[in-house]
Amino acid sequence: MNHPIVSAIETRQTINLFDPDRGISDEQIHDLVRLATMAPSSFNLQNWRFIAARTPEAKARLRKVGWDQPKITDAAVTFIVCGQLADHERTPERLAPAVESGIMPENVAAGWQGAAKSLYFEQPQRARDEAVRSATFGAGALIFAAHAMGLGSAPMIGFEPEGVAREFELAADEIPVMLLSVGFATPENWPQKPRRPLTQVLQLV
Repeated sequence: MNHPIVSAIETRQTINLFDPDRGISDEQIHDLVRLATMAPSSFNLQNWRFIAARTPEAKARLRKVGWDQPKITDAAVTFIVCGQLADHERTPERLAPAVESGIMPENVAAGWQGAAKSLYFEQPQRARDEAVRSATFGAGALIFAAHAMGLGSAPMIGFEPEGVAREFELAADEIPVMLLSVGFATPENWPQKPRRPLTQVLQLV
């Protein structure tokens, strides 16, 4: 299958070594996050937030609560990818642009709010699971947006959640799901590692 998206999936690599002397512009950071927010989310809640640590001071603060990983400060920017607890009360605000543009009838939007309430209201684990899912979808889109811009990326779960939340003043309903470093890769990085055979991971029923 010869398609740019397929090529990106097949050639993307996780970057551990970044060129610390090459940065990216705030405009590029905006583009990365704009594309990340094109990812799907339950009921279009878009329950994510991206904190872009791109100054030396911010990256140093993040590295202190990020298990002292050099890629946090070597990369051009390291994102804190946050998921927000799924909350049905946010659906009118999040769906309003779709209603106003004529994409979604108003009664459907109201129905979605009711469905979201039945799923998440007083269901803390389910609301948290949705926060993690949405943030992960957004991070995945950002990874391929970076690849399309000629940049490398490295998702990380090696950090202190409480430290990140405290240091960067996350809201009570926000979960730091992962760190995601983005920047220019050095030549020493490994190519994409081989994957398990489909016979081990696919079941046709």
